[in-house]
Amino acid sequence: MTAESVEHRVQWPVPPQDGYTVDDLFTLPDLPPHTELIDGSLVFVSPQRYFHFAVIHLLANGLRSTVPPDLKVACEMTVVLDRRNGPEPDISVVRKEAVTGPRQTCFKAADVLLAVEVVSPDSEARDRDYKPHKYAAAGIPHYWLVEMAGQDDHPVVQVYERGEATGTYALTGIFHDQVKVSVPYDIHIDLTAFEQY
Repeated sequence: MTAESVEHRVQWPVPPQDGYTVDDLFTLPDLPPHTELIDGSLVFVSPQRYFHFAVIHLLANGLRSTVPPDLKVACEMTVVLDRRNGPEPDISVVRKEAVTGPRQTCFKAADVLLAVEVVSPDSEARDRDYKPHKYAAAGIPHYWLVEMAGQDDHPVVQVYERGEATGTYALTGIFHDQVKVSVPYDIHIDLTAFEQY
């Protein structure tokens, strides 16, 4: 082993015996951007694809175009579900009073009405399985899962709503060209505009 290879060795944090907490997520030094906390484990994300970037902007702009004054649309902010879970939805619709200022780093699950995840190759299992269960258990009423589909790699939005009796999400629609829903507020987004991004 050369001196040069020793100098460039990465020092990964050693997890505590019971796993990390949300407090650790916000205080550990030098974590990569967009690090998430799932079941006490730190999750590092891969560099995003252009599809991911463009869909986030398309949907965020669409959500903002009709958002009522008592709600806000936020991108890539941590949502604290409990002391061992702090995922970072790609987009969140939150209560306006939950936005406390420009130095804010997270939202509480109780303030989130909609969580949106755009699937990436490294996040498929988390976005399809783990996160929806955790979001529903934390009481977030609406969840959207966005995937790349077709030969032209266009976005498809799967819309879920949380049942009060079951505490789980049920699929309420799959949208290929336009998202048109009335909850959590009246939303109409032209998915074909993706080509312009």
